[in-house]
Amino acid sequence: MSKYILQTKKLSKQFKNQLAVSNVSLLIEENSVYGLLGPNGAGKSTTLKMITGMLRSTSGEIIFNNHLWKRQDLLDIGALIESPPLYENLTARENLKVRTTLFDLPDSRIDEVLEIVDLKETGKKRSGQFSLGMKQRLGIAIALINKPKLLILDEPTNGLDPMGIQDLRKLIKSFPDQGITVILSSHYLSEVEQIADHIGIISGGVLGYQNKIDNSQDLEKLFMQVVTENGREGE
Repeated sequence: MSKYILQTKKLSKQFKNQLAVSNVSLLIEENSVYGLLGPNGAGKSTTLKMITGMLRSTSGEIIFNNHLWKRQDLLDIGALIESPPLYENLTARENLKVRTTLFDLPDSRIDEVLEIVDLKETGKKRSGQFSLGMKQRLGIAIALINKPKLLILDEPTNGLDPMGIQDLRKLIKSFPDQGITVILSSHYLSEVEQIADHIGIISGGVLGYQNKIDNSQDLEKLFMQVVTENGREGE
């Protein structure tokens, strides 16, 4: 029997007269990569922001680790949503030192996450001088600093070159073996197909499909079917 680290039950978010997310019920298996697919404006980021406490849901429930989500659960959740939260005048190590101080963690954790994201050799270079791929990896390091059980990555490959995408893909695929469940949002079908164990397709704020990846299935056809049925606009 599968164990779900996260479930949402009829999760909805309304902004004034716009229903951005409507009755979304996600099932995220422990130690897996879940790809949340959808066109731009489908409701992906709004859903992830509710899971991370950045937005309050209008209705519905979030179940984390078999209990109703509470703010304390953020200690077990890491997230990279939109731009990496970097202090660009600080080095990678200094950026992480800010977080270890905040979480009261030993400095040894800095070396651990720099090793994971392959940024140990950046020395005194300020993060503002990093390439986009390096900034993304440092953003993931920040999200990993508190040893989360769940890692949420919102469009992490946006703007990366092919080499950066390949490096990030390899990194994300390694997380379940480290006991980290990943929710990855994207509008790139081929990207999610290569990384994820399960997918959900959201469009118009509605979760139109959710299941294990089936390599015999035409994902593009399925994606277009969901988008056509539910429309594009959500968030």
